Parts: sequence; C-alpha cells; structure tokens
Amino acid sequence: MRQTPVHHPPLRITNLIELKRRGKAITCSPALDIIPIDFSHRRHHFRALVFTGRFSGTAHGEQYSFRKCYARGCKHDLCPRVSQAVMIANRFLQRDYHRLEQSGIDIEQKLFTLEGSVVRLTAFKEDPRKVLIIDDYIRMAEGGGQVSVDVALEYVPAIEHFEYHQNNQTFLLADFTITAEGENFACQRCLGCYPTDRELEEKPVQIEVANDRLSNLYRDFDQTSIKHEPRFFA
Repeated sequence: MRQTPVHHPPLRITNLIELKRRGKAITCSPALDIIPIDFSHRRHHFRALVFTGRFSGTAHGEQYSFRKCYARGCKHDLCPRVSQAVMIANRFLQRDYHRLEQSGIDIEQKLFTLEGSVVRLTAFKEDPRKVLIIDDYIRMAEGGGQVSVDVALEYVPAIEHFEYHQNNQTFLLADFTITAEGENFACQRCLGCYPTDRELEEKPVQIEVANDRLSNLYRDFDQTSIKHEPRFFA
C-alpha cells in the first residue's frame, strides 16, 4: 500500500490532520467559491460550475494555502446537474469538517449555496432526490452488498472565469462507474488541479496529491471487498 507523505507546506486536509496528530499547532479557515468554467472534454465543449474550497491558515507557525475541488455541475449529462452538485459538494465538505474537528482542529463550518447571478446562470431548481457519493457505495459493501467499480482517469483542460480575469487550469478527474444491486451508477471526483501555464512545476505535485487520494479510496475498496482495478495518474 502506498504511504501518504507529509507535505510542507500542507497540500491536503490529510496533511493538516497528520501534523496535528504530531503535536503541531494548526489554524484553518475555509473560503468557498463557485467558479464558472469552460471545459474541453472528449470533443465536447461546455460550461460548468465547479465548487471549490480554499483552506488557509498556519501550520507550526508557517502560512499555507491550498485549494480543493468538491464537485462539478452543469446543465448537461457530461457531469452532475447543478442541483445535485451542490449537495454532493456539501456532503464531501461536511465530511472534511468532521475529520478536522475529530483531530482537534477548530474550523468555521461554511457550506455552499447558490445565490444571485449563479442561480440565474444555471436556472437552479431544487432536486428532492437523494444524491449518492462514493462513500455510500463503500458503506453498501460494508453491509454485505456486491459492489464493483471501474475507474477512468483523465486530465481535462479548462478555463476558469473570475470577475476580472480568467485562468487556464488543468483538472485531474476520476470517473467511477459503479455496479451495485444489478444497476450501474456514475460518480465523479476531482482529485487535483494546477495552472496550465505552470504544468512543469505544479503537475508532479498534483499527481502525487491525486494518487494519494486514490490510494485511500482503493484501501477502502480492499477493506470492503469492492472489486476494482487500481489506476493512478502518471
């Protein structure tokens, strides 16, 4: 099993938790954003909203800041609908808050909401259906359910649109095709991203982050007898 390194400065929630367990003083503050992004994906070009959290603070006296993508939503079938994406993002975000609090790190628990121009952009409508994430299928397998997962990994170029500027960004995306109870389901995870014009410097770091996250998922799959073939970014 791959070992998760401790980065300096921290690049992941897991790094903060590891440092706290080693007795380091950690402060952490989240800033949430919903960014309109133009994606080029498998010959398709479409606009989506990406739900991101930037975590910043101090770790053993030194400042850090890192970004984490929680979900992607659009109007089309190329990613979850926006109404589903906001629920997916908040579920993953609440899981991270719980992990931080359990380790003794205090954090203000903000959540994603869709307001103003974002609502007009997406024609957002509440979706009463329960949205399942990969953790739900892991728990299903823990309960004795038969679950298998096919994993596809991709580098996806995109353009992020901010109020006064735009960024070329490359996302490390994982598509999980899940078979459970005789039906197929699709889940997506963004496991890392980097500025496209800084590929030489940033890509190796984000590959390491993404592969560590995959290793943790595959460990959970192994522990619950979920059939899968591990794949990693290269």
